[in-house]
Amino acid sequence: MKLFSALKTKDSKSILNAAVIVAALGYFVDIYDLLLFGIVRTDSLKDLGIIGDAIRDQGEYLISMQMFGMLFGGILWGILGDKKGRISVLFGSILIYSVANIANGMVTTVDGYAFWRLIAGIGLAGELGAGITLVAESLPKEKRGYGTMIVASVGVSGAVAAYLVYEIFQDWRLCYYAGGILGILLLFLRISITESGIFKKVQENNEKKGDFLSLFTNKKRFLKYLNCILIGMPLWFLVGVLITFSPEFAKALGIQQAETIEAGKAIAFCYSGLVVGDIASGLLSQWLKSRKKVMYWFLAFNLVMVFVYLNTSNISTNLFYFLCLLMGVSVGYWVLFVTIAAEQFGTNIRATVTTTAPNFVRGSLPLIILAYSYVRDSVFMGDILKSGMLVGAVLSIISLFALSRLKETFFTDLDYSEKA
Repeated sequence: MKLFSALKTKDSKSILNAAVIVAALGYFVDIYDLLLFGIVRTDSLKDLGIIGDAIRDQGEYLISMQMFGMLFGGILWGILGDKKGRISVLFGSILIYSVANIANGMVTTVDGYAFWRLIAGIGLAGELGAGITLVAESLPKEKRGYGTMIVASVGVSGAVAAYLVYEIFQDWRLCYYAGGILGILLLFLRISITESGIFKKVQENNEKKGDFLSLFTNKKRFLKYLNCILIGMPLWFLVGVLITFSPEFAKALGIQQAETIEAGKAIAFCYSGLVVGDIASGLLSQWLKSRKKVMYWFLAFNLVMVFVYLNTSNISTNLFYFLCLLMGVSVGYWVLFVTIAAEQFGTNIRATVTTTAPNFVRGSLPLIILAYSYVRDSVFMGDILKSGMLVGAVLSIISLFALSRLKETFFTDLDYSEKA
């Protein structure tokens, strides 16, 4: 009953306040664009005159430009979020990735495409961190888990929307235009949001804010920051390798009609499961009053699902897609990961951490792929199933250890600053 009463209230402390709604919708469009490129990559490059193996090579070039933009943008928006405010970053990032989305639909060359993927990456890097920070600071500690759960679960459903929009329009340019228009419409909601009181208090005290380098000059703070990043890495191995290359894994597993497995469809099923997982992990953490306990459960569940996925052979395509959905459920701790990062640090550096941590996790994907490729080619001589199990197990063990080094933050009062 407490949840329903909170939903009915209209004050700034209710779960469905303006900050939660805008952050959730902004993250929805963010994920829409982030996953849309993977869905339209082949068709868009063919339309630009790229053929054969060059599609793979140019696709890697474009995704690298996007990831570089996200790494740079994560630092930029994080610092600005602590110096200028959460709302400025929230709407600034929405504006940039909306314009970039529309521009992506107008490109006529690969270099033009790469430039706008870079700009899109910069824009995409800011929304989640600013949104989660604003929501966490706007709600009382007993409710903020519900708020961040709503943001994450609504947001990741943007991946499903991207797949469905492409299935309906069958035109990659229209898909980009749709994302851009949705983002621009969100800008009209800016007037309804106010900055968090906690941040205003820090502004009034003239404290040093957004000092990114301070995360590296203090050993204890650096290790805490590093552990926040490490607990999120299994998710991007699962999405970036096991799901993105699902056609190859399906073939290796001898899945019936493996040639019909589509990476875009597997991504849509995975993210559908991620929505369920985010809701489940968010609710469980509220009911059990513990972030860490639920995070342990999901990391263990994720490891189990990696082994199930890579050892289930000779099944139908429908069952294979169902496995992709369960894989998504198992990494439904994204909401906990970002919330834990926000709760570990003081107000004067909170946006910097909450914005950079998820982008460094995303940016770790090239290194994860490099490690996976080395294990596949040099250790298991091309066996992608054993390689996937080994890399997945190592990342899970690292994440479990990193989680053990972080403090429980459910009851943490966020109204404090980091000392120099």
